[in-house]
Amino acid sequence: MIATNLQIRLVQLSRRTKQAIAILSDISVLLTALAGTIILFNDQAVSAISERALLFLATVVIALPVFIQQGLYRAIIRFVGVQMIFGVLRSVSIVTLLLAGVSFVIGLDSAAVIFSTTLVFWAFALLGIVGSRFVMRTYLMRAHSVGERVAVYGAGEAGVNLVTALAGGEKFAPVAYLDDSLALQGRSINGLQVYSPDALSQLVSEFGVTRVLLALPSVSRWKRRQIINNLESAAVRVQTIPDITDIVAGHARVDEIRDVDVGDLLGRNSIAPNEKLLDACIRDKSVAVTGAGGSIGSELCRQILQLQPRRLVLLEISEAVLYEADREMRQIIERDELKVELVPLLASAHHRARVQVIFETFKVQTVYHAAAYKHVPMVEHNMVEGVHNNIFGTLHTAQAAQASGVETFVLVSTDKAVSPTNVMGATKRLAELVLQGLHQRNVGTRFCMVRFGNVLASSGSVVPLFRDQIRRGGPVTVTHPEIIRYFMTIPEAAQLVIQAGSMGEGGDVFVLDMGQPVHIRDLAQRMIHLMGLTVRDEEEPEGDIAIEYIGLRPAEKLYEELLIGSNVQGTEHPMIMRAMEESLPWEQLQAHLDGLLAAIKRFDCEQARDILLSSVSGYQPNNGIDDLVWQAQHGDQGGEFTAAPQSVVTPIDSRRPTGSS
Repeated sequence: MIATNLQIRLVQLSRRTKQAIAILSDISVLLTALAGTIILFNDQAVSAISERALLFLATVVIALPVFIQQGLYRAIIRFVGVQMIFGVLRSVSIVTLLLAGVSFVIGLDSAAVIFSTTLVFWAFALLGIVGSRFVMRTYLMRAHSVGERVAVYGAGEAGVNLVTALAGGEKFAPVAYLDDSLALQGRSINGLQVYSPDALSQLVSEFGVTRVLLALPSVSRWKRRQIINNLESAAVRVQTIPDITDIVAGHARVDEIRDVDVGDLLGRNSIAPNEKLLDACIRDKSVAVTGAGGSIGSELCRQILQLQPRRLVLLEISEAVLYEADREMRQIIERDELKVELVPLLASAHHRARVQVIFETFKVQTVYHAAAYKHVPMVEHNMVEGVHNNIFGTLHTAQAAQASGVETFVLVSTDKAVSPTNVMGATKRLAELVLQGLHQRNVGTRFCMVRFGNVLASSGSVVPLFRDQIRRGGPVTVTHPEIIRYFMTIPEAAQLVIQAGSMGEGGDVFVLDMGQPVHIRDLAQRMIHLMGLTVRDEEEPEGDIAIEYIGLRPAEKLYEELLIGSNVQGTEHPMIMRAMEESLPWEQLQAHLDGLLAAIKRFDCEQARDILLSSVSGYQPNNGIDDLVWQAQHGDQGGEFTAAPQSVVTPIDSRRPTGSS
């Protein structure tokens, strides 16, 4: 439907002109209602109307001040909703009672006749004024087609509020509701009809709908996934509004449209947190987070603030990232009126003395160590720095924690530490062994590790990469058609890390329940579909976005594992397991660390790899040495990439088990 010039001009009229039109319309409706009432109750209609000229004048004189005082002309017609009916009802009732009083005073009719005519006039006037507003609203909404045609999924309060907020804008033009409720289907709400979700194809063809907005802020993630699955086949973009908790708390508005959270595609309902576990290591304590500006580190900081520690120390090596983290945390503190001392500090995990002084000065009791290099190709190409940061950064920070009397030290680890094929995974597993070894020395600090898979939308993950590639027109690059990964949302991962750390008894390796693994190919396809586009392949050569398989990256596995063995125990949290992993005696571990430190000081990647191979059980690199400096120095002797068998797990050699004791 294309907007006519008249319709566009009506929308663009000045506010005073629109108010004048509304006043004239209401006066016409009231006078017509009065005339209709008189005709209905008098056989000599024309003479009866002329005899009651005073009543017509009184209607205008009484109604205008009442309507203005009740605010009927402050509302914008395109934005009016159901609440407008109550304002009109109140205003018309007042005018009707005053007119009845005038009729009685001047003695036009008997009390019985006045009562009857009053009811009829009230009904006529109410129907006319409400009806005229809704007719004009529908006329302007449907005709004002400068915006993109959208359907709103959810005809509840959130959906109605969303339509009201969007109806007058130029970006979106709501044309229909979609709702699963049979009781709502077929009804008209605020001038828009409610359709079954099965009618989406009809709406696409008849109304030109190109986008569906999910107004389901309180629905479960599992239900949301079902809805998204049903919408995926339609050639429309699917977006959503924020969660109801964010809207109620004032952190977001109902009209803040965003792309569907990829977490919605997983359908995982997060388990309600155990408040006792959340509080144990944080409330009223001095807490430090290393890597505080990273994806996991910053989310840990957000959640820690809500648990009201006495002090939160942000440790970060990047000045720019620390600045942003500090600014965001201060905004949270101010917004939520939290009484938390915030201490932003530039520090490197390598600098043990600096970290120890910080822990001592600010009497840190709990440390969450999230500072690490985590991108597999980057660490593979920068092996020396990966070893230095992930292993010795953890060692030095842990030793600083020991020396300063920190009570609890939690390492954020990864599923890539299990049977690693890359330097990143091997260094993270050796970092776990370091904490297990320190625990054996009984030095007072409780060390524990929390191991989980990929987090959605973290820096460098496939989700923001795919989204950017889709927006650029493709292709979307996937390394291998069969590659799979475990995924978890950043907030869920951070929440579980906090709870797992509270259960640590020393040397524990906690593993988070990551749910079912996801095929990256399927994830790419779904993201393309939910952005209203189609996949270009052999079956659809005219599709919008192609998926290109570029081959596994150096040292990349087809799938990840969470456990080295099968020795795992449950905990008091249903999504957290305690893995009884094997460890090295400290003396043997110390020898490996000394040799590794000497190797990286010489930039000897070959020797460093040999030590990783001998110290990390299951480490099976499937590529040569890809450190870029090493290759440049040694004539690109990194070797050809070959994929190793993905299901082989090397048996653990003579190592002692650690776990809850």
